[in-house]
Amino acid sequence: MFLPQEIIRKKRDNIALSAEEIGWFVRGVGDGNVSESQIAAFAMAVFFNDMSTSERVALTLGMRDSGEILEWASANLPGPVLDKHSTGGVGDLTSLLLGPMVAACGGFVPMISGRGLGHTGGTLDKLEAIPGYNITPDTDTFRRLVRETGVAIIGQTAALAPADKRIYAVRDVTATVESVAMITASILSKKLCAGLQALVMDVKTGSGAFMPTMEKSLELARSIVDVGNGAGLKTAALLTDMNQSLAPCAGNALEIRCAIDYLTGKSRPTRLHEVTMALAGQMLLQGGLAVTLEQAGQQLQASLDSGAAAERFARMVATLGGPADLLEHPERHLPQVRITLPITATHSGYVSAVDCRALGLAVVNLGGGRRQPDDAIDYSVGLTELAEIGQRIEPGDPLGVIHARDENSARQAVAEITAAYKLAAVAPDLPPVVYQYVE
Repeated sequence: MFLPQEIIRKKRDNIALSAEEIGWFVRGVGDGNVSESQIAAFAMAVFFNDMSTSERVALTLGMRDSGEILEWASANLPGPVLDKHSTGGVGDLTSLLLGPMVAACGGFVPMISGRGLGHTGGTLDKLEAIPGYNITPDTDTFRRLVRETGVAIIGQTAALAPADKRIYAVRDVTATVESVAMITASILSKKLCAGLQALVMDVKTGSGAFMPTMEKSLELARSIVDVGNGAGLKTAALLTDMNQSLAPCAGNALEIRCAIDYLTGKSRPTRLHEVTMALAGQMLLQGGLAVTLEQAGQQLQASLDSGAAAERFARMVATLGGPADLLEHPERHLPQVRITLPITATHSGYVSAVDCRALGLAVVNLGGGRRQPDDAIDYSVGLTELAEIGQRIEPGDPLGVIHARDENSARQAVAEITAAYKLAAVAPDLPPVVYQYVE
């Protein structure tokens, strides 16, 4: 029998906690025997004194074990259970693409995704722009969809890692969100609940990333890889660029349209394609579905060229309540704005830098994100045709196009986007799309 205050005292005094102590504390969070003030004190102690890898593994497993854990052995799936997770960014819609692509290559992807946070877009918010799409199906429907279609993207249910939900809610209001140890446990506990065999992590770095520096991004990637593998989940990570919007658009329905154009071959933006192929390729390697990255790339490209990936996406949408003809007629179903307004450059030059976080906040200010957790979202608003770093711009050329619900918010967005772009007389060095692989 442990006392919560004694566990807090040990961590406060920078004394390592045992797996038994951490497991007991997290069980208390789950069953209500640990109070919110004690969670807050524990979170602050961890924030300042950190956790060793073994402590992080124990925290992750404790949060996983606080609720339902999906198992796939009884489903007799003929392929590996795989997933990808991103730390979030702007115009990052890779989950919508690689889930169906990996499924078409023989993987099974039970993806439990989240909503937008701050300036970053959320996969669930994008999917809710599709009329009728149910992000919270019952477990039997979720399992059946994964078995039959190979991919299902849904939200976290109340039964999955409830201790994580309670701890995160306290961290959110006590300035302890940025703890790498607790970020790691929060991410991995939910992924371990999904019964995965392998996970590929996409850790963003740059002006639009959650982690403020390359060093912090690498620290998080290393932590997730070490703790994931320590918890029995085969885990690898990529550090990818978020110094500009990954896709040339940002906003929920607009990104769904971009995903449809990508899957159907109408348009595959270069940077988005490179990151998607890199992440999906690692998923195939981790799952044993390919031996080399070259082979993985060939399989993934074939899934696109044959239409198999698009067909998987369409089946997922229809099975979860969305329109059966979304890919054929997205304009009939996806919400659209009344006002579109180009942002024109006033002078010439090369795009040398983009405040990517400002782009994300502009979408939030248009109504496409939340200031408070219970805010309603306008799924139709956002940005398209965003200029990229290195692009030559002449006076009058568009830096992007604003999709707004009213003229006032459109004018405000013009000022925000204009300020986010920096032009220079000389073409800049282009940032890498993928910086580093961590295993």
